[in-house]
Amino acid sequence: MASRLPIGIQDFRTIREHDFYYVDKTPHVRKLVDEGRFYFLSRPRRFGKSLLLDTLGSLFEGQEELFRGLDIHEHWDWSVTHPVVRLSFDGKYNEPEDLERSILNQLTLIEHAAGLDPSRPVGTGPERLQAVLYHLHQAKGQQVVVLVDEYDKPILDVLHDPDLATANRDYLRGFYGIIKGSAKHVRFVFVIGVSMFSKVSLFSGLNNLEDISLSPRYATVCGYTDEDIDEVFGPELDGLDREKVRTWYNGYHWRGGEKVYNPYDVLLLLRNREFRPYWFETGSPTFLFRMLMEKSVSPMELESRVADMSLVSKFDVNDIGIEALLFQTGYLTIADELQEGFKTYYRLDYPNLEVQLSLNDQLLGYLGKTGKKPLDQGRELRGLLEANDFEGFGDVLRAYLSGIPYQWHATGDLARYEAWYASLLHMCFRAIGVDVRAEDASSHGRADMVVLTGGQVFVLEFKMADGAGDAEAALDAAIGQMQERGYAEKYRDRGEPVHLIGVACGREARNLLEIRAEPA
Repeated sequence: MASRLPIGIQDFRTIREHDFYYVDKTPHVRKLVDEGRFYFLSRPRRFGKSLLLDTLGSLFEGQEELFRGLDIHEHWDWSVTHPVVRLSFDGKYNEPEDLERSILNQLTLIEHAAGLDPSRPVGTGPERLQAVLYHLHQAKGQQVVVLVDEYDKPILDVLHDPDLATANRDYLRGFYGIIKGSAKHVRFVFVIGVSMFSKVSLFSGLNNLEDISLSPRYATVCGYTDEDIDEVFGPELDGLDREKVRTWYNGYHWRGGEKVYNPYDVLLLLRNREFRPYWFETGSPTFLFRMLMEKSVSPMELESRVADMSLVSKFDVNDIGIEALLFQTGYLTIADELQEGFKTYYRLDYPNLEVQLSLNDQLLGYLGKTGKKPLDQGRELRGLLEANDFEGFGDVLRAYLSGIPYQWHATGDLARYEAWYASLLHMCFRAIGVDVRAEDASSHGRADMVVLTGGQVFVLEFKMADGAGDAEAALDAAIGQMQERGYAEKYRDRGEPVHLIGVACGREARNLLEIRAEPA
């Protein structure tokens, strides 16, 4: 008989006692406990972080019956148990007093459950935590395990209010610092969240945390691997196109060579038997879209973005790098590692089809292109290209570009205009799953865009013109550049027709002026 799908269940006991499928993460847990004491892990939302924490808590509490049949069962001393302090910041933190109230409420429940003397003097959150760690150690005779879930939510909730975000960050810095100051009472610490706030800004008082977020040894500590899905969920796969499952949902990569799936996607797919953006629909990246606009980042620049370790981990209240935001929230992942001398760089890209389609679709909505219209126009544009109806393609593209937001024209940099116009077309194609490549590199330069569809190759170059009278010159320059630099040559081996398409956009008209296509 098949097991049940643990959709939305983060409680280890419930999963083990009620015949739910469980992917055994205890080999990672055993390694964590054997090799260290203080850990930090960042992963995007709904990646199984809370279940991992609860598994650790159940282990240290000695709940042996839950671990029978799992890897760690024969490698653990069940005669030794530890008191566990669980802290979770999954509430709302929109007011200045919300954070300390949450902490004090949680500590009160911990004290009550542990039977600690309620007559002790009441203090601040950090003072109460210090007292709890001391008294639990003394009362139980074993050091305390501290597990912190969503450590960063009190800050992320109020990033739109920098003063409150800074105040919450500073409060948490002191609160977490108590853990290091009480190290003699602490056996093990595991802190998890979405973002990677720097140790200087948030963990200066707990700077002995080992950040395993990008450790190849723990790349699969959260999420499902291909092997996990085949071995654990095999009874549920009948009737599903396995390769389509990979294309839609596999691809998250934190080094280590193996890619993983978001568990939420997999479980909803197995229940509903329908390919949909389940994970993406659980959150709205409005803050990300606003940041892209503020920093004038073209959506085409999201793909194949190269960053070093400092950029993907750069995150603080007043200093949030776009690479860090995209990577840590799960909208981009590590596609390749590049070694240059003694320095390692990461090429970032969409993890899978779900994120590619959904992010571009929602970004179009953020820019005012809502509903089915942009997707319908995208399909129409694709069809016109495949039919080699370039005049019709120009007419539909002109109608599509007419909705470009005013703020996208605010820069005085003429070259940026070309990128913005190309970005709208790029997003449109990406939102319907067309194979489109931005800034496609050849040995002599980079084509603005290459579209591969209908057994043909279309190389597009965008140029700006001051007015309609300059459009022909702009098209001459676009076609000439593609010919001189041999943009089509890398596609000759495909044996498919290659078309060079020049697109002239008007600076004053803020739209397409003319289009010209020639065979390569």
